[in-house]
Amino acid sequence: MARKETITLQMILDTAFAMTREEGFSNVTARKVAAKAGCSTQPIFRVYKNMDELWDAVYQKAARFFQDYYSLYPRMGKAPFSNLGMAYIAFAREEKHLFELLFVNSTPGRKSMYEILNGGEGNVVYEINLAKAAGCSDPGALFMRMWIFIHGAACMSLTGDYDLSDMETLELLERSCGAFMAETRRQ
Repeated sequence: MARKETITLQMILDTAFAMTREEGFSNVTARKVAAKAGCSTQPIFRVYKNMDELWDAVYQKAARFFQDYYSLYPRMGKAPFSNLGMAYIAFAREEKHLFELLFVNSTPGRKSMYEILNGGEGNVVYEINLAKAAGCSDPGALFMRMWIFIHGAACMSLTGDYDLSDMETLELLERSCGAFMAETRRQ
């Protein structure tokens, strides 16, 4: 009778994902995953061809995790890009290592920042349509200006240099959006 597998693909992926959240993606090695999962490296390479395949699975899980995070994040703002910005900044603050993996560290063949943000739900497209409905003449330019600001704030939270409250952040995002929209109307 064949021995029952006790270490599954899902267990290995969950372990590597948890390690990424806690310690950072660069610390996800076969030996460390095996130690954390309580097994040898053999089960890892039984279910994954190599570490690149496991790392890709962790990355994909992180991208889905961000989509779920965004979809559950409370909607407080009225201005275009304010809710997406609030969720993005909070994600950077609460999930530092996942944020770095998805939005800071560049790896060839992975999704672009825009693809992750837009997700399967069309999050960015929705915000661009909100901007159009609000009278913005160049919603693409508004997105770019807002995103430079939002990404900067999120990155500042990684280093501990961003200490605004959620209400202060929302107010800043909404004021910035208003100023950027006024600027696009003048152009």
